[in-house]
Amino acid sequence: MMIKSNAHRGAYIHIPFCDHICHYCDFNKVFMKNQPVDEYLDALAKEMQHYREDGLPETIYIGGGTPTALNEVQFERLFIDIQKNLVHSSVREFTVEANPESLNEEKLEIMKRFGVTRLSIGVQTFDDHLLQEIGRAHKSADAANAVKLAQTHGFDNVTLDLMFALPGQTETSLHESLERAIGLGTPHISIYSLQIEPKTIFYNRMRSGKLRLPGEDIEADMYGQIIFELEKHGLHHYEISNFAKPGYEGIHNSLYWQNEEYYGIGAGAHGYWKGVRYANAGPVKKYIERVHAHGHARTSEHPVTVTEKMEEEMFLGLRLMKGVSTSHFREKFGVPIDQIYGTQIARLQEEGLLTEHHGRLSLTRRGIFLGNNVFEAFITS
Repeated sequence: MMIKSNAHRGAYIHIPFCDHICHYCDFNKVFMKNQPVDEYLDALAKEMQHYREDGLPETIYIGGGTPTALNEVQFERLFIDIQKNLVHSSVREFTVEANPESLNEEKLEIMKRFGVTRLSIGVQTFDDHLLQEIGRAHKSADAANAVKLAQTHGFDNVTLDLMFALPGQTETSLHESLERAIGLGTPHISIYSLQIEPKTIFYNRMRSGKLRLPGEDIEADMYGQIIFELEKHGLHHYEISNFAKPGYEGIHNSLYWQNEEYYGIGAGAHGYWKGVRYANAGPVKKYIERVHAHGHARTSEHPVTVTEKMEEEMFLGLRLMKGVSTSHFREKFGVPIDQIYGTQIARLQEEGLLTEHHGRLSLTRRGIFLGNNVFEAFITS
């Protein structure tokens, strides 16, 4: 079975350093103090050069960790290396994650000068008590000020990252956070429910019975409230956890949901390139050693089978409200979608979780709330 290739690619660059560790975070991160930051930036530049040889990306996304935890000299150096190795005239989107407490005028000026087009500001909630409970270092006023500062520096494409179903969070608190977020006038809001992951402070608290979380029914009510409030204010629901004004949908993240390929650069980064999903070494020093030895830091590689690619096409694509194109599926894999997933599709339609309209399979309103049930139906391998 032949799979049609495409030229779309992104580049994700990971900065693992943080000034503090949030209670829920399971991303690859380390405390900034006493870390070999300059050596890490050397290795990043070398790894960027390695992937540059395979072609330049159309999107660039710097995440973490906390990219803005770098000092101004380190921050500028990072962008010099990115400009040298990855930036070109056809880059469609250049995103940087930022935390309110470490975003300042100088860093905004650096990003503007090097062509950053989009900021993702980690707010999580505008409830000061909850911010303290989840281990954030900023206050709600800091978040609002950071957004306004970015806007005054010409960043009109700002997304706020929020969370819900936090310990002790009420629907009233959520409503107030949504109002504060909407009032800042950003064209994009991402909002995710809290997931308790192993090796986090919250996981240990949950194991000891010291973590009070909203139940599933309250979490579902909160999600319904989020959809209603954000759509009412012109932010259309284009992906399970993402809302945007028309034209401001996230391009880089959409590559993931559309099952396109991307370079993963940095300690602990994951990539998908030339049909292979790979993971880099996580520990900073091990990452640096491997890059200098090999030009990259891969420690595991998994060639994705055709069956796995079809599964990913379904459970990633169905996260998008526009769903999966049946004609694109056939063009990409050479077989009609019903031949592979006819039984699952029929069952999910009967259960009222999936619908087909104008050649696209998508979640129903009920299916949006039970997305994981739908996605699991397409994992057969």
